[in-house]
Amino acid sequence: MRIIPCLLACVLFCLPLSAQKKNGQYRLHIRKASSPIRVDGVIDEPAWNEAEKATDFYMILPMDTSYAKVRTDVRMTYDAQNLYLLVENFNGMPGPYMVESLRRDFSFLKNDNFLLFMDPFDDQTNGFSFGANAAGAQWDGLMYDGGRVDLSWDNKWNSIVKNYPDKWVFEAVIPFKSIRYKKGITEWGINFGRNDLKTTEKSSWAPVPRQFPSASLAYTGVLVWDEAPPDPGPNISLIPYLLGGINKDYQGGKPEKWRGDAGLDAKIAVTSSLNLDLTVNPDFSQVDVDKQVTNLDRFELFFPERRQFFLENGDQFTNFGYSTIRPFFSRRIGLGVPIHFGARLSGKLNKDWRLGVMNMQTGKQTSTSLPAQNFTVAALQRRVFSRSNIGVLFVNKESLNYNPENVEAGKPVYSRYNRNFGLEYNLASANNFWTGKAMVLRSLSPGTRSDDWAHAANLQYTSRQWSIGWQHEFVGRNYTAEVGYVPRRGYIKMTPAITRLFFPKTGPLLSHGPQLTSTHIFDTDMRRTDNENLLSYGLVFRNRNTLTVWGSNTYIQLLQSFDPTNYGKDSLAAGTQHNWNTIGTDYVSKPQSLFTYALSARYGGYYADGKRLMLNGEFGYRFQPYVSIALTANYNRLDLPKPWALNDFWLVGPRLDVTMTNTLFFTGFLQYNEQVRNMNVNARFQWRYRPASDLFVVYTDNYLPEPFFVRNRALVLKLVYWLNL
Repeated sequence: MRIIPCLLACVLFCLPLSAQKKNGQYRLHIRKASSPIRVDGVIDEPAWNEAEKATDFYMILPMDTSYAKVRTDVRMTYDAQNLYLLVENFNGMPGPYMVESLRRDFSFLKNDNFLLFMDPFDDQTNGFSFGANAAGAQWDGLMYDGGRVDLSWDNKWNSIVKNYPDKWVFEAVIPFKSIRYKKGITEWGINFGRNDLKTTEKSSWAPVPRQFPSASLAYTGVLVWDEAPPDPGPNISLIPYLLGGINKDYQGGKPEKWRGDAGLDAKIAVTSSLNLDLTVNPDFSQVDVDKQVTNLDRFELFFPERRQFFLENGDQFTNFGYSTIRPFFSRRIGLGVPIHFGARLSGKLNKDWRLGVMNMQTGKQTSTSLPAQNFTVAALQRRVFSRSNIGVLFVNKESLNYNPENVEAGKPVYSRYNRNFGLEYNLASANNFWTGKAMVLRSLSPGTRSDDWAHAANLQYTSRQWSIGWQHEFVGRNYTAEVGYVPRRGYIKMTPAITRLFFPKTGPLLSHGPQLTSTHIFDTDMRRTDNENLLSYGLVFRNRNTLTVWGSNTYIQLLQSFDPTNYGKDSLAAGTQHNWNTIGTDYVSKPQSLFTYALSARYGGYYADGKRLMLNGEFGYRFQPYVSIALTANYNRLDLPKPWALNDFWLVGPRLDVTMTNTLFFTGFLQYNEQVRNMNVNARFQWRYRPASDLFVVYTDNYLPEPFFVRNRALVLKLVYWLNL
């Protein structure tokens, strides 16, 4: 059975991958500005009247077979320091614009907006995205994997949106120092995307097939410079912070603890396309807390990284592997211990080579006897064929000045080191119809000599009507990724999936079709342990509301004892077998309404011949563009034999977002989790007093709901300043 990934890897390499640029005939010429540009949303400078115009956008949705009905005109120019963008977004029909709020990095599908997708290396894989919604909220992000956008990236640039009776104008200035590009290249990949909710039309300048996002870099046109973009010159940014705060542990009976701290981040452009990031005593107190869940899973849950230092340019590290086989997961760094300092070198060496190296140093934790540790991760990626690449990864976790043999009796024991080596091939055909990945990993830990490797491969074909995929995984019993996320070991997994879509020419439906996914999991001796067959039918309406109905059959043989409530009750014995059927439905309302909602429900069997009912609702109302109110409610009812009996778990989370301007934000939310018996309150005020510089005030509170009791409280004031040298 292990021969399967080898055969699949051969298929990945043998597919026709080389081709000319798909939309190379779409060319926009950019010339140096003949007059100064004032970013005010008013088109009165001679430079704009002389700039070439990109117009005649193509429709992506509802159908990708004609020009867009909503007109969009784009112009670009530049001077010695900046790149300028001017966009006229004409009205598709009367009525107010649809926006969520003035908050940065908004949801693309829930706002009238315009986005720029820029590929300075023209490698159709990596780049930058900038944009705004119709109320002026900014969007910026790093692009990777040929069409994904990492919105955690933040840099210095300015924009304004001005509304007119017949259009809204977006004007932006992007310093050359804020982006990375290779000197001397005079052709960049470029595309522009527009979302107009009133007409439910999504469009782009260079045409993109409807099955792909408008951010797909495989379908960019060409930005042609009249001369090579100017050298941005020395590019060094210092980002210091000052922090003060107080916290009190009521549950532990400890007195108030005052906190004062300072730290520094630095960004140094080694070359115009390679960046060095440094951090000393970083703090992440302003980061959103994790969204709580009712945990009924047998394995560790995954919570995404939210700390900006690890997110920026981190895709080379974090995207290596699969969702359940991640050799590197940055949340393992600084878990309950301070981070003293760190450095990351990342970016492009040239059009074909990409490099990422990171080193982090954490302190020791006396209460748990955790030693000081050093984390190193290095990735090197080489582009092959049209858009594919081969990458290698090395991860090392080292406990400093630590010998497990000298640990006192009763104290926790930690490993001296854990290392991972990996090789990965990422497939992306020129037209993006074929995508896939083949990967092999090996771990090294003291005393481990066998079954310490993992491999996986997948292949996906996506056309307008069909999506067909296969994925295979193998994880050895002794494979260990202490700085990764691998919740399960000692298994073989196979997952085929197929989807067929139909596109009615008239009527309320935009598309509909069935999807079948079958998941088979075996132990390493090919004995079946898990099996799930899922059949669903999805409907997408022209107003962009969606409905999905589904049914599944599940089989599980427990490999170890498990409490089906995860509530501290008795456990089912290892080796017991469980089989059940489930039906469910999901509905998401149209995004144009001020009141939006998403509903989901499932009912069926559960462990030990029990029954499970799950109801989930997400409700939102916006007083656009200033106030957004949301409520998430989740209910699980588990009807099991004794000793578990009947269990009800509520998870409720109201949230308030107030965006007074596009630089002044307040967010407050509460989370009540009945399963873990906790209520959490979090309130955050943010003032962006200048580009990329912020003042944060963050308040957190944790309660024991029954009986009502304050567990702990904290208040933090943090000032961040971005200084360009």
